[in-house]
Amino acid sequence: MTGNTTIEMHGVGKRYRLGGTAAPDNLREALARGFGRRLRARQPPEESREVWALRGVDLSVPAGATLGIVGRNGAGKSTLLKILSRITDPTEGRSRVRGKVGSLLEVGTGFHPELSGRENIFLNAAILGMPRSVVARRLDDIVAFSGVERFLDTPVKRYSSGMYLRLAFAVAAHIDADVLLVDEVLAVGDAEFQRRCLGTMETIGNSGRTVVFVSHNLDAVTRLCSTALWLDAGRVRAVGPTAQVVDAYLLDATPDAGSRVFADDPAAPVALASVATHGTSGPITGRILADDPVVVDVALVLREPIPGLDLAVSVETTGGTRLLDESLSEAGPPTGPLTVAGPYMVSLTLPPLLMPGEYVLNVWIGTTYETFVWESAAGWLRLEGSHRGRPDRLLSSQGTWTVTTPEGR
Repeated sequence: MTGNTTIEMHGVGKRYRLGGTAAPDNLREALARGFGRRLRARQPPEESREVWALRGVDLSVPAGATLGIVGRNGAGKSTLLKILSRITDPTEGRSRVRGKVGSLLEVGTGFHPELSGRENIFLNAAILGMPRSVVARRLDDIVAFSGVERFLDTPVKRYSSGMYLRLAFAVAAHIDADVLLVDEVLAVGDAEFQRRCLGTMETIGNSGRTVVFVSHNLDAVTRLCSTALWLDAGRVRAVGPTAQVVDAYLLDATPDAGSRVFADDPAAPVALASVATHGTSGPITGRILADDPVVVDVALVLREPIPGLDLAVSVETTGGTRLLDESLSEAGPPTGPLTVAGPYMVSLTLPPLLMPGEYVLNVWIGTTYETFVWESAAGWLRLEGSHRGRPDRLLSSQGTWTVTTPEGR
């Protein structure tokens, strides 16, 4: 390991044996296996199968880097973090981490349910290697960050999963770790707490320490991480600058057809038939130039007149941030044009406001009082082109600028 490298992996692989008698990786697995042995005693033996969660992983992370790990469910992301945090050993290859490691991999890891929040702060900090005297000095900051002051002396078995998470992250964020490993558990917290967590990880990364962040929230990964690793079926597909890796990952996951057909429900008063996207003059495709308007075609079948029926299309980032929400009623009279039973094609043309990237389309059909259709992720849209040197912005209004001199000329 070189002097300025915090993490190194060479040919790392992790194999699990399903249905076999391999040794457990940790105490939790050992206890679960012991309790389950009696229940399985009368069942016929199951043939063991080998599954490689990781295979041939090579990785080098310099000190002070912020690394994001992306990939589909089951790609091996959490397994990689468990190897880095020394919870489990690799089956093959070598993995080395320089410095003290702080990890937040599972909600409540290191907490004793019968102890209070205050007692668990000291217990969890001790597990992470923080001296008791340091914990005592930082206790007020930890408690303030966690937001569980009222329940600090309550046994944590009475905490919700969100309270567990806030307290665990508060401890992990305040230890002097050289490497902070954070798994997708941040998804448990509310939006305000997620913003605070991301801000804290950004501060830790800017302080010269190393952060490894696993998340399906690609917006957060792009904002926080300078480098990204894409895992696919346990193998490294790409590693490099975050924007490039995320673009490649999204390009691989995005269907190019640009249309989706939905199963019909004959009993429904209104049914969504299909959703398609295309440019104003091009073929149906999910990939459109960001400088061109986008047309969203929504085909539906109305089987009976429904007073006040409306339709809306919303556009979100892959991380769930809603950017646009357009309804048919906003373009016409309150009663709307959907008044007679039959098939309809409703088209929405969006001006070129969105920056290049990946977006999700949702479709809603209903009235002020009732929802008949709500289809999240009804379509995918990928806009291609240049960010014009502004990769952090999501919208470009292309507003009109006026410059005058101090004299008003």
